[in-house]
Amino acid sequence: MTFSHQNEEGPMPQAFLKDFGPFEGRVWLNCAHQGPLPRVAVEAASEALAWKIAPHRLTDDSFNAIPQRMKRALGQLIGASPEEIILGNSTSYGLHLLANGLPWQQGDEVLLARGDFPANILPWLALRKRGVVIRFIQPRGVVPQADEVEEQITPATKLLCMSWVNSFSGHAIDIHAVGKVCRASDVIFVLNGSQALGARSLDISTSPVDAVTSCGFKWLCGPYGTGFCWMRPRLLQSLEYNQAYWLTMQKGRSLNQMQEYMLRDDLGAAAYDVFCTANFLNFMPWAAAVEYLLAQGLEQIEMYDDMLVSRLINGLDLAKYELISPQQGVTRSTLVILTHRERERNIEIFATLKREGIAIALREGNLRVSPHLYNTGDNIDNLLSILHST
Repeated sequence: MTFSHQNEEGPMPQAFLKDFGPFEGRVWLNCAHQGPLPRVAVEAASEALAWKIAPHRLTDDSFNAIPQRMKRALGQLIGASPEEIILGNSTSYGLHLLANGLPWQQGDEVLLARGDFPANILPWLALRKRGVVIRFIQPRGVVPQADEVEEQITPATKLLCMSWVNSFSGHAIDIHAVGKVCRASDVIFVLNGSQALGARSLDISTSPVDAVTSCGFKWLCGPYGTGFCWMRPRLLQSLEYNQAYWLTMQKGRSLNQMQEYMLRDDLGAAAYDVFCTANFLNFMPWAAAVEYLLAQGLEQIEMYDDMLVSRLINGLDLAKYELISPQQGVTRSTLVILTHRERERNIEIFATLKREGIAIALREGNLRVSPHLYNTGDNIDNLLSILHST
């Protein structure tokens, strides 16, 4: 089958494909669920595994060197100092630090977006027991716009938490416009970047966000069980969270000197790192993956991913399928959400694609396609061919 829009675009480069796989003859178009490891990360994981096979290879210095390498890569990713990065194991880790660590008062308000991912909702709900009011913004469209956020803010509003890219609709929010509204009202703006970081660039020095939290196993192509958080210094300093992990408190001292039971107050963000920060089986390959993405250039990756999304959207038969995610513009992301006009057929189509070796996701009854840099134009064309014949 011929797709005229794709012919106009011409063949797409496959510069990144050599650095991933092998995919065993299958097509992975489900990065919004799991991003595959690049080969440099696989090599790093093999090295880490070798350390556990022969533990004499694991030096005491590694317990400091591994988290520092990870923090340098993540700091470069978002334009932050390595010392400002909090290592976690998920998006939820940073959200729970904030929900459980901020000094809440009875009557404080938290604003959330109706239809957002559960990780953004659940940590705040338990605060109701402390008299915190949880309110939901019901957007006029798909995700809240800045003016809708402004309309919902009251003098009691303390915090807004939203996803940069909505997992169920593929719509991206305008973080600069929303952040500006929050700044004007002294509202903490917490951004879940999990469905964007790695496919989109973020510079926290120019972005009006107060906290960013993200997993590492989607667009950042790391192992499952990885994540990080960043907070502005004033917000970090306001936390009242009881955490005193022994290895963090040991920072800068030899493992031969551990019986000085001293709580340190000079650790900054590191004080809230997830336990076992020298998690070499996860952090070594993740550091290699983030370093790989940085070396390719985030702007180049963003442009390539956008070409893949354009190829899919331009080739879609809109007589058969309805596009739920944005067709174009700044709200468009790397998540393409669509449904057959006969919506009950989506489950059948999902199963057909799986049998044909093409992996996408079924979310809230809709078909979700999420390509990333390891995909090619041929992958998109094969998907379209099956969609059009099903």
